[in-house]
Order: sequence, then structure tokens, then C-alpha cells
Amino acid sequence: MSTLSSRSTRWTIAIVAVVAVLIAALLASLGDHLVPGATLPSPADREHRDADTPEALAPLRQRAGLRSCPVGTTDPDNLGSDAMSGIVVECMADGSAIDVARALAGRTVLLNLWAYWCAPCAAELPAMAEYQQRVGSDVMVVTVHQDENEAAGLRRLAELGVHLPTLQDGRRRIAAALRVPNVMPATVLLAADGSVARMLPRAFASADEIAAAVGDQVK
Repeated sequence: MSTLSSRSTRWTIAIVAVVAVLIAALLASLGDHLVPGATLPSPADREHRDADTPEALAPLRQRAGLRSCPVGTTDPDNLGSDAMSGIVVECMADGSAIDVARALAGRTVLLNLWAYWCAPCAAELPAMAEYQQRVGSDVMVVTVHQDENEAAGLRRLAELGVHLPTLQDGRRRIAAALRVPNVMPATVLLAADGSVARMLPRAFASADEIAAAVGDQVK
């Protein structure tokens, strides 16, 4: 009986070890493709890599063909979101500096936060572009690339054929200011006064889903 028990114990240990190895392999394979709800790695301490010089990014910008970022208001009575006051990031279309609060002030904006390595983000971005076509001037869809590898972000947008105005925010200051849950993709609907009208930390499969989630917030 003790021999059988010993063999059973050894088999149990072996099975547990195999399962552990399989789980580790699965997690490793998913490492660069986090699903919605997964915790993100720590943000970078800079907006983009040293290699992402204007000269290196110029042909990538041309290939991506992104729309210009909004330049914002000079109205002293409408400086936009207090939460994002003072945040200046780069417009991926041309490298210009964008004062985020001022740029988005006075209009309804759908901010879509993503990164080049995020598979659900890549699947969602074309839906965001289609949604923008549907709603026209009623809302502006602006995407926010949340990784320091700006070159990879431009390549991803070019591959997808998505030309929405895009902000480069490797340090994820916009998400932090708006208190967006630490997941990607995530979408935030901002009212004209800069306040958060809807927080949508989820992936969307279609423009119809986006429209349903935004609902009557867009007039």
C-alpha cells in the first residue's frame, strides 16, 4: 500500500509541474498582447525613444497620413479640462506640441487610448474611424498612443489605414489626469467643458457598439 501511495504522490507532483510549465508558457505568449482588463506595464519616463527623431519619423508620418491634431482655443474663459491643464504632448501627424486641455476645449471629444502592441486596440481602431465618419462634426475622435515607441505606433496606424488625429503620450499623463482604469484599450467621452461624460474601459468591435455606448451624450 505504501508503494502505491508513493507512486501516486510522484505522479501528482509530475502533473502539477507540467501544468505549471504550460501556464508559464501561455502567460509568456500573451505578454505583448494584453486583453482588456489586464494591468498595464509601468508607463515610460519619456514621451518617445531617443531613436524617434524628427528625421527618423518623417517618412513614417508621411506613410501614416494622419489628420492634423486640433490646435485649441485662445478664449481665456474656456481653457478646457482642469484635470489636463498643463499637459503638453506631441501630435503624431507632424510632431507639433499640443496643449491638450486647450486643444480639446469647446467640443465633444471621444478619446481612444491604445498602444501599438495591444491586439484588441488594433482591432478597435478601424471601428473608431468608422464611427468618426458617421458622427461628423458632432464629435471629434482623437486617439492617444500610450507607448514611447512612436515609430511603431505610426507603423501600426499605417497598416490599419486609420488616419484619426493622434497624440503621442508615452508617459500616459492624459490617462492619469482623467483617472482612466489601467487597461487598454480604453475610451473616454469628454464634454465641451472638458468634463468626463463617459468612461468606457473596454474594447469595441464595431461603430454600432461605440454609438450605443456613447448614447445620447452626443447631440
